Amino acid sequence: MKKNIQRHQKGFSLIEIMVVLVIIGMLASIVGPNVINVLSSGNKQKVKADFSSFETALKMYKVENYIYPNSEQGLDALVSKPTSAPEPRNYPAEGYIPKLPNDPWGNPYQYISPGDSKPYDIYSLGADGINGGEGDDADMSVWDAES
Repeated sequence: MKKNIQRHQKGFSLIEIMVVLVIIGMLASIVGPNVINVLSSGNKQKVKADFSSFETALKMYKVENYIYPNSEQGLDALVSKPTSAPEPRNYPAEGYIPKLPNDPWGNPYQYISPGDSKPYDIYSLGADGINGGEGDDADMSVWDAES
């Protein structure tokens, strides 16, 4: 006598899978924009923190050498002693900062001295790496960060 054995396969139906995908899609549409906003805000905070570090180092440079590095010497003057004129007289062996960070988008910070109306200007060109822009592509200046 043969026994009728019914095999029951366990698994998910197509409708159950579709319901789960719809729920995941709804969660992603709610959480995604919030994560992007937090990331954008974090990048701007990093730029402000870097500006603060640069300003502190530049103030020390000015106190010890009576001048700011010029545009040609750039922010590199905070890491290693400039060899172009005007050479600093009281440069510490370890420099003023251990290394020069890039902005959050991987681009180097820009430095101009003298600036338009200030003794210097430090700025980031934003996510796109070119002048101008809006949102994450907007330029940020050390003087904008104060406000």
